[in-house]
Amino acid sequence: MTLSELNCLPPAARAEQLHKCCGATAWVEQLNRRFPFAARAVLVAASEAIWQNLTEADWREAFTHHPKIGDVAGLREKFAATSAWAGQEQGAVAAATDETLRELAAGNAAYEQRFGYIFIVCATGKSAAQMLALLQARLPHAPAVEIGVAAAEQAKITEIRLRKLLADEPA
Repeated sequence: MTLSELNCLPPAARAEQLHKCCGATAWVEQLNRRFPFAARAVLVAASEAIWQNLTEADWREAFTHHPKIGDVAGLREKFAATSAWAGQEQGAVAAATDETLRELAAGNAAYEQRFGYIFIVCATGKSAAQMLALLQARLPHAPAVEIGVAAAEQAKITEIRLRKLLADEPA
């Protein structure tokens, strides 16, 4: 899709496309109201500005729209609309050893119990072992610190997905 095509979509259809990039309702609504955009860079900047001004509850809502790192079954079942993108983002998990997958599952459970939401990491370009190391490094964070780290990771994911949505747009 090009930016021009996204600009021309009816608001409800455009909201569906934006929702694939970020599951926070407030982000979708606020960004959708700012259309049309003259350039992809302006859209990405607006996305980031909106994201930074959302509430913690909005961030947590976005997190619920991701499968747990390494949860291939959940990826297929719960996230059909974004499974292709999430699958690409988590592609390295497919090559992980059984031990790494078990450690990821245990780490995910410990993280969710500690912070109340799933472990969010921009998985693009990272191996399963790297993601596990990041998870283990972030587990000791204070909750007030970790929510900021998770939100920053979500912002990276959202930008990547916006760029994928506009894959037909010249850079």
